Amino acid sequence: MAFDGIVVANLAHELRRELLNGRIAKIAQPEADELLLTVKTPAGQKRLVLSASASLPLIYLTESNKPSPMTAPNFCMLLRKHIANGRIVDIRQPKLERILIFTIEHLDEMGDLCRKDLVMEVMGKHSNLIFCTEDGTIIDSIKHISAQVSSVREVLPGRTYFIPDTQSKLDPLTVDCDAFIQTLREKPTVLSKAIYTSFTGISPVTAEEICFLSGLDSALPPGEYSEDVLTHLFNQFSIYLSAVKDGNFQPQIYYSGREPKEFSALPLTHFSEYRAAAYDSISQVLENYYAVKNTITRIRQKSADLRHIVQTALERNRKKYDLQLRQLRDTENREKYKVYGELIHTYGYGLSEGAKSMEALNYYTNEMITIPLDPTKNAQENAKRYFDKYGKQKRTFEALSHLIKETKEEIAYLESVRTALDIARSEDDLAEIKEELITAGYMRRKFTKKKVKIKNKPLHYISSDGYDMYVGKNNLQNDELTFGFAVGNDWWFHAKQAPGSHVIVKSGGDELPDRTFEEAGRLAAYYSSMRGVEKVEIDYVEKKHVKKPKGGKPGFVVYYTNYSLVIDSDISNIKEGD
Repeated sequence: MAFDGIVVANLAHELRRELLNGRIAKIAQPEADELLLTVKTPAGQKRLVLSASASLPLIYLTESNKPSPMTAPNFCMLLRKHIANGRIVDIRQPKLERILIFTIEHLDEMGDLCRKDLVMEVMGKHSNLIFCTEDGTIIDSIKHISAQVSSVREVLPGRTYFIPDTQSKLDPLTVDCDAFIQTLREKPTVLSKAIYTSFTGISPVTAEEICFLSGLDSALPPGEYSEDVLTHLFNQFSIYLSAVKDGNFQPQIYYSGREPKEFSALPLTHFSEYRAAAYDSISQVLENYYAVKNTITRIRQKSADLRHIVQTALERNRKKYDLQLRQLRDTENREKYKVYGELIHTYGYGLSEGAKSMEALNYYTNEMITIPLDPTKNAQENAKRYFDKYGKQKRTFEALSHLIKETKEEIAYLESVRTALDIARSEDDLAEIKEELITAGYMRRKFTKKKVKIKNKPLHYISSDGYDMYVGKNNLQNDELTFGFAVGNDWWFHAKQAPGSHVIVKSGGDELPDRTFEEAGRLAAYYSSMRGVEKVEIDYVEKKHVKKPKGGKPGFVVYYTNYSLVIDSDISNIKEGD
């Protein structure tokens, strides 16, 4: 995530436009490390989130509100005392640092007009909110940093606030060409890393973009390039950052399918494999990006127990499958033992006592073979020994063939559940998968007085030609979608020989256009274990040809006379329905 100085510059530009000269009407601290300021402006009421969370520091404007604790924390009370009803007169970003300084004008206890600074530092786990006097003396901070915690800078009441310059980075907005080239050449690393470690506010993603725009290999060290080439790089660097100076920002989120992969305040042209979605506001970008990311992260965390159960069962069944295959190979000689027994019966009447072997013509192949014998047994007993061996291995082969089929189906079923966990979008999806695992006997149901009803629907898309397309998110939904919802002349799609969703296209009796077949195929590829593969083979057939075998596991079907197509799994241009 490129929450770099350029994004902060975009935020400063946006907040100056939206909040400057606004009055702080309300100060809340919904979380231990987060402030929510309500600001009244001529354009209406605005809410500003300032989060110094170590895991997710953020600044953005939002429409939503958050509940506050019954008793306000000390930092919140201090801010209310000093700057409640204060006016925001300046919002600035020093150099291109990930820091915003809000200067607030207010009346002190004596009724005199004075100013104080609220400093927001977006620096990963070192993020902080610091409240200072106009001359830079720290009044308090949302996190206290003592000398025992940091030898570089104490953040405590009474100390002087300053920005630590531990890495001696240059300001990219003011650096000249000579200093740019000299600084890069002093870095014993690759070009992209030399850029983002030399200048404030430049992230690795931005450094890659500048190298890409310059047509240079970011993996080579700066010393490999001539002065003319590095001058060209500086010119491209200056052109790219001129948008920051001019305030020409283009906030965007980059998606892989439906999942956001990156965001930026300026275009990232080297992300050609991702779909770019433009926004009017960097606040919207941050709120939407992290809302989706948080949902994905939360669902993955909540699905961890289910994944562990499925993975454990998969590993156990795979080990069992390998063992069964080895045991099956041990039965490959069973027909040979049957032939030995028959030949001893046929030719063994002339065997001498204590013979260890016999030569006989194999009338099945018309070849002479040597049959080992137990010298302590007679011909009839040796024949019986081989017939017993044959019978035992035949029974073992038949039993193992059945068990191997069952184990293989079990593995395929568990892989389909694992794919459903990857597809899951909500807690309802996880609840349905959990119910499926309980029904299948992989989990025990916890006793509850009241059974919780799961209201969950398949995914709904609309093709470019206006046809409804539905995607099952798990095996239970797949069965319901295919055998409870679809009718005979609807079309059914599924990734060939891969766990994944059933996709149903409601035809309404029409002959579907080729484009709808392709879009439904993309959905089947995306919602399968083949997601991300460049070419995926998809089977499709009218629903009336899809059957549920007797005793088949959830989601398992058989079908014949199907068609196939090969397609990618890009669904970025397919419209979602309600």
